[in-house]
Amino acid sequence: MTPPKNPDQPFDAAAALRLAQETLEIEAAAVLGLRQRLGAAFAQAVARILQVPGRVVVMGMGKSGHIGRKIAATLASTGTPAMFVHPAEASHGDLGMITANDLVLAISNSGESDELTAILPVFKRLGVPLIAMTGKPDSTLARHADLTLDSGVEKEACPLNLAPTASTTAQLALGDALAVALLDARGFRAEDFARSHPGGALGRKLLTYVSDIMRSGAAVPRVSPAAGFSEVMREMSAKGLGATAIVDAQDRVLGIFTDGDLRRLLEKGFDLRAGTAGDVMHANPVTISADALAVEAAEMMEQRRITSVLVVDAEGRLCGALNSNDLMRAKVI
Repeated sequence: MTPPKNPDQPFDAAAALRLAQETLEIEAAAVLGLRQRLGAAFAQAVARILQVPGRVVVMGMGKSGHIGRKIAATLASTGTPAMFVHPAEASHGDLGMITANDLVLAISNSGESDELTAILPVFKRLGVPLIAMTGKPDSTLARHADLTLDSGVEKEACPLNLAPTASTTAQLALGDALAVALLDARGFRAEDFARSHPGGALGRKLLTYVSDIMRSGAAVPRVSPAAGFSEVMREMSAKGLGATAIVDAQDRVLGIFTDGDLRRLLEKGFDLRAGTAGDVMHANPVTISADALAVEAAEMMEQRRITSVLVVDAEGRLCGALNSNDLMRAKVI
């Protein structure tokens, strides 16, 4: 056994950089090598998974198991129900999680992992389809499989050619290719992705509507066009929106008056005491519907360079309002 390097030996920065570059080159070549070998078996695997009424059960030992967990998670988040089952645990009861409606995707670079090969006959008895992802197309795993995806690499990036490096990168890339092909075949959309990621930024953007975050009822500032300027200012101050809607007797929006409008009137020397809300309002303001996405409101406000927007129904009646602070609190922007 080669003894470890002397900890007192000076660190060789150039050697570390060289090995890092070689690792990336080897792993990039491994992924590109997969592209040349993709063929009918890959397309058949996609078609077979699409037909499965149950789930894709991903299995793998060691580093292949870690990759398998990621592949299962990616499949599940892109429209293909999937889960990971550890082969060793499967032999001690977890096989009960797998049904005849499922399909097993077994990952092993050697195709000879004892824990995995031991349970292969069980899949045959259950009638569960088996897709193998292995670097050895003539392995025990491949011989038991209905379909085999070749994830083989010429060599590992590890200088000793021992630690799974390029082989696990190839498995991960092949799993991503499978997930993307399935995603496309299912017609999976950004909205579908958002539904499985409600806590993420994309989920918030695609699942948050104006009605979810708008101010409504008494919290929405509004005055009649006959209201005096002092009433306008009281309403704006009380509701804290930085603006007020001007509405008619049926609550239909006639205009809006904002802090910016006030500043511009003061700069012009307008006699505010003599004016009414109808005199100072900005007529036919920008509005949005309550069932619009909040991100649409954010985009519109950015394009128009405004900080508040009124929400109206199909008849133009005021039903809410929101400003940029509301959007930031909801983490839409």
